[in-house]
Amino acid sequence: MAEIDAACKTRLDIIETALMRREGVTEALKAADQMEWVRRMNSIHSRAEEIVLHELVYTE
Repeated sequence: MAEIDAACKTRLDIIETALMRREGVTEALKAADQMEWVRRMNSIHSRAEEIVLHELVYTE
């Protein structure tokens, strides 16, 4: 169980970073418009969680 948790966290970080890069969510956006940054990060986190759950949890 601990190894699945570690794999999920690692995969979540990778996916979130990729989505942030692809969608232009940067520290500059955070400085310019914090609420927009939070909205986008919440969206990215939710989508990344769904991907990880389908890839690593639901398939095992």
